[in-house]
Amino acid sequence: MAAALQVLPCLTRAPLRPFLWRGPRARLASGMALAEQARQLFENTVAAVQPGPMMHRALSLDPSSGQLKVRDRSFQLQQNLYLVGFGKAVLGMAAAAEDILGQHLVQGVISVPKGIRAAMERTGKQEMLLKPHSRVQVFEGAEDNLPDRDALRAALAIRQLAEGLTADDLLLVLISGGGSALLPAPIPPVTLEEKQTLTKLLAARGATIQELNTIRKALSQLKGGGLAQAAYPAQVVSLILSDVVGDPMEVIASGPTVASIHSVQDCLHILNRYGLRAALPRSVKTVLARADSDPRGPHTCGHVLNVIIGSNALALAEARQQAEALGYQAVVLSTAMQGDVKIVAHFYELLARVAAARLTLPGAGASVEEDERLHELAAELQLPDLQLKEALEAMAEARGPVCLLAGGEPTVQLQGSGKGGRNQELALRVGAELGRLPLGPIDVLFLSGGTDGKDGPTEAAGAWVVPELANQAAAEGLDVATFLARNDSHTFFHHFQGGAHLIYTGLTGTNVMDAHFLFLRPR
Repeated sequence: MAAALQVLPCLTRAPLRPFLWRGPRARLASGMALAEQARQLFENTVAAVQPGPMMHRALSLDPSSGQLKVRDRSFQLQQNLYLVGFGKAVLGMAAAAEDILGQHLVQGVISVPKGIRAAMERTGKQEMLLKPHSRVQVFEGAEDNLPDRDALRAALAIRQLAEGLTADDLLLVLISGGGSALLPAPIPPVTLEEKQTLTKLLAARGATIQELNTIRKALSQLKGGGLAQAAYPAQVVSLILSDVVGDPMEVIASGPTVASIHSVQDCLHILNRYGLRAALPRSVKTVLARADSDPRGPHTCGHVLNVIIGSNALALAEARQQAEALGYQAVVLSTAMQGDVKIVAHFYELLARVAAARLTLPGAGASVEEDERLHELAAELQLPDLQLKEALEAMAEARGPVCLLAGGEPTVQLQGSGKGGRNQELALRVGAELGRLPLGPIDVLFLSGGTDGKDGPTEAAGAWVVPELANQAAAEGLDVATFLARNDSHTFFHHFQGGAHLIYTGLTGTNVMDAHFLFLRPR
């Protein structure tokens, strides 16, 4: 198995705007709107996981000796360093790597989202761009995070570079969220279109990212340790920015430098679960049957060092510090929020009610029924790191506003043909739930945003909502339930109050899943 390091870098806090406080702890500045605070907190959270600073913490070069240090490991550079990368954050990662490595870098190939260079130029993010005359070749593809012919060309160029390496070479692999779609290299006779159709069908039926990646790896030349195998006998160092719950390296970008632990039987089990096995193309059946009888067995990756340099946990740790600086009692609930978006939305709604009761009626608490149902939902979601007890205890002791933080990736089972993304859908569902019954003398706001700046096939990162949303929408002739039935959350938010509830950041150049903020401010 490959050596593995998990790195939790020190936090660098982004600057906060000045505020004036009244009271011993958390009387918020009177002119500061809750929505403005929410947006600012989201922006600062994303800023904490930009690729440049994380790369500089992970890599260091001694110019005199040519020794490259990756945490506690050293590698001798002698015109033998090559670079490949794929993912939404890889352009900035590669720019930082080239800045650190200088003339020691011989050649590189990266696969990044379509339009990202233009987006970085428009927003003045020069640190995310490669220098003129860079030795790194850039391919753009995977529009709307879907594999395409451009991404396939990039994957084949990456494979060609890796296969040309020798035992004297070192391959630096940069991996981030979105990398799976940017590295499509299906095993013949499977075509890109067949693999893409199967992935879309699985996603539409609610398959998890882990399940999707299990199928992708089985049908890929480079995923599931395939890239590491192609680079053998060269040494391989992978620097990984995680966008997956729990940071499992075999799942991030489908684990191109991590030996797959899944079998053909695992694939068939997933396909059966979603009713797709009978409809498999002949080419897919051929590849699965061939893998099942491969006498060589699974790939091994003993020549690889995998290092996680950033994750959702890092982003939420920064968010907590920022929220506390704004005067909130802040608690990180979970970095593993996943499951059906309907259940997740109901969990947040019940959490808001229980929290509101504790904050506005000290000693009274929520109804027994609400409290029990909240804990039932928590058990149903099976979140391994959920800090529900700690959060409720903090609210019982709070003497001011509270901010509950979480991260992860809920799943949406598509039933309609509308336009949206999981963050906008979650926000809209939470807003609808919060409006069912009065919450008491307390201001509540929920925000859900994707740290990559792109929620589904939309230009928005996410959205924020308040309990008054459904009534305000009805006054504009918008029926929330109708939009939800069509999975049309983006269209709803686009029309509602002129799009004021949408969060636009543009492509951020990073990706560590989603951030969820629940603000509760007693009046």
